[in-house]
Amino acid sequence: MLLTIMPIVVLAALVAAISIANPNFLRPASVWTALDSAVPLMILASGAMLVILCGGIDLSIAALASMASVLVALWIPGLGGWAVPAVVVVCALAGALQGAIHVIAQVPSFLVTLGGLAVWSGIALVASGAATIGVQGTTLDWTFTRIGDLRIPSAVIIAAVLVTAFALVLQFTPARRWLIAIGSSEPAALLAGVPAVQAKVAVFTISGACAGFAGVMLVGRTFSGAPSLADSLLLPVVAAIVVGGTAITGGFGGIGRTVVGVLIITVLRVGLSVAGVDPSYEQIFYGVLVIAAVALTIDRSKLPFVK
Repeated sequence: MLLTIMPIVVLAALVAAISIANPNFLRPASVWTALDSAVPLMILASGAMLVILCGGIDLSIAALASMASVLVALWIPGLGGWAVPAVVVVCALAGALQGAIHVIAQVPSFLVTLGGLAVWSGIALVASGAATIGVQGTTLDWTFTRIGDLRIPSAVIIAAVLVTAFALVLQFTPARRWLIAIGSSEPAALLAGVPAVQAKVAVFTISGACAGFAGVMLVGRTFSGAPSLADSLLLPVVAAIVVGGTAITGGFGGIGRTVVGVLIITVLRVGLSVAGVDPSYEQIFYGVLVIAAVALTIDRSKLPFVK
């Protein structure tokens, strides 16, 4: 019960504190700007949460997003809008490869994705020539969408549709039960007939696809691709997932908790800015948050000995 309520209480307290310090924070324009800035983080966290829910971890998502930004910037001149699905498919295949290595070769997901982080970063560096690649034209110029009198950033609508799709799939299919069962006790899940191998490969594939799509969204914002464009997002993504209440050991969590976690990280970033904290200190706050959140959510019954 505490893990369910606490993230919401923390989010409400942060919003209240920032609103007092800066009354303009709750103006519609400021709210939409904050939500728009959270879109890449939301997309990355949605996919990575599935991997963590079944007891694994994907450390390669930021590197994959950076690689995706480079590929989409390189491919748009030739493929136009088709560069977007092409890049998402490539990143999904990269995720599937990591998932297959994890389940077939029985290599811990931490090591597989840590190696993947280096591989995808290296590919991005080679493909881009270690340089930023500009994007011309309006292929990724989504800007704003009007709904009645509302002028909403298109990226926010895209992220909302993606999160809603995740929520519906997890609610109305056996997927969530399977992932929780695998994360809680994989041997028991196998005995119960859960397709653990297929499910684990699937979540790594989805995580890779989300990383690719997040890279596309970053290009739509910066109109450029770079081999390190998304590298700073890995720690905030992990922080958002665990701060939202998803247990790092798996078996407990969901997309709703991840949304709350992403909003906490986004509001915290705004709060640090309002407080005049140098942006270079953000990583310190995220690191402390991860340690504190893991300490609160970790299932110690699965770890009789902490190594």
